[in-house]
Amino acid sequence: MEGKGVARVASRAQVGLSAPRVEVEVHLGSGLPHFSIVGLPATAVKESKDRVRAALATSGFDWPPGRITVNLSPADIPKEGCRYDLPIALGILLASSQLEMPEERLGNHEFYGELGLAGELKPIKGVLLAAAHASREGRALMVPAGNLREASIAAPRVTRAAGSLLEVCEQARARELVEMPAEDLSTLAGAAGQMPDLSEVRGQAAAKRALVIAAAGGHSLLLIGPPGTGKSMLAQRLPGLLPPLAGGEALDVASIASVSARGFSTSEYGKPPFRAPHHTASAGAIIGGGPGARPGEVSLAHRGVLFLDELPEFNRSVLESLREPLEAGVVAISRAALQVEYPARFQLIAAMNPCPCGYLGEPTGRCRCTPPEIARYRGRISGPLLDRIDLRVSVPALSSEELLEEAEPSRITSAAAAARVSEARARQLARAGKLNAHLIAPELQKHCAVDRPGRRLIAAARTQLNLSARAVHRVFRVARTIADLEQAEHITTTHLAEALQLRRALE
Repeated sequence: MEGKGVARVASRAQVGLSAPRVEVEVHLGSGLPHFSIVGLPATAVKESKDRVRAALATSGFDWPPGRITVNLSPADIPKEGCRYDLPIALGILLASSQLEMPEERLGNHEFYGELGLAGELKPIKGVLLAAAHASREGRALMVPAGNLREASIAAPRVTRAAGSLLEVCEQARARELVEMPAEDLSTLAGAAGQMPDLSEVRGQAAAKRALVIAAAGGHSLLLIGPPGTGKSMLAQRLPGLLPPLAGGEALDVASIASVSARGFSTSEYGKPPFRAPHHTASAGAIIGGGPGARPGEVSLAHRGVLFLDELPEFNRSVLESLREPLEAGVVAISRAALQVEYPARFQLIAAMNPCPCGYLGEPTGRCRCTPPEIARYRGRISGPLLDRIDLRVSVPALSSEELLEEAEPSRITSAAAAARVSEARARQLARAGKLNAHLIAPELQKHCAVDRPGRRLIAAARTQLNLSARAVHRVFRVARTIADLEQAEHITTTHLAEALQLRRALE
């Protein structure tokens, strides 16, 4: 909408994973020259007046005399970033009658972009999230050329792009807008390099088997072994076993990445994320928080893998903060004036040494760690967190024959394992609409029923291994996944025995 000395241009803010619409209102009044921005603007938004002034001058426009007031409405939503540069500049041009735009087009379009001093439009973060919300409301967008592919993922055919303020003005004056071609999403994921293959890992048949089971059912996995046995290599190959993301899942993952500090890359679209934070990471970095309540590693790993190497070296508070998202699949971040919620349905893959020196159990006998030292080291991982890890697998040191063998006929490739994983996941989704790792108690009774010999086995194992009720449920879930990999309709004692064996690495 537009009136004498007043103009309104639409944009959007970013609060967590929501993108509320913001009206950038510009008023030109008489009086001494003054420029003010109101409506809870952050520092980057307040500094836009200098960028806008320079961009208008270098683009051949006049700076209006008198008082210029910019209101970012609604005023109770925090405004951050440089995305409001373009709508503020357009509002000044419209209010000063230096630019005319059809009323219908102005009311239906949203504008985003940071202005350079020469009038060029620079890419911004979070445009994919804004595009997704705008598309759901049937609105079109104008974004910097560098954000075109990202915005087109969520809003195909209604996204326009420009490289400068002058180009935006030219498109605004045009009688008809040229329709943009839809983005071919199938070409985005192929832009990145080849993923590491499971066949590159020598030996470790038991760990590979556990990795396939974890991928098939979405289970958490702990790899335990001395340094240099391939724990990190195995974890890095898990994303290659997972099926590509599509539809709403891919858009959710891309939206989370777009509002993160790193931003979103179109080459990562459709790929399960793999996050591997260092053990010095803080609880805020893992869970999320900071200015603007940004998503943490658990949310950036949503629908993908969170790999924690050297698990006992992480701060105890960081490890304990993982317990809730592992169970609920979401994480809530509360600040004094801001409460946001991010999805966090990730697969936890962790690795650790068996003792402080790392060589416990090796035939060389070089480990000199005392039992109290080993107990303290393992005690850094609390029982409740360990209870939530479905699979615990030993990754022993390789023999010289295994390491130097030229050919390994039984070596499995990622492609072959991924095919089995895809088939097992299809069975789970057809049966329960979710992966086995996410089955709740009533669904366990329906889909993970066992016969009398299986119940006797579980009862005996619970007594001998001191399993909690949660641990028993997780054994059932893993056994159901093992049965799905073998295309078995019912869980047998063989499946239960293997699931129990996969929890005994630290017993």
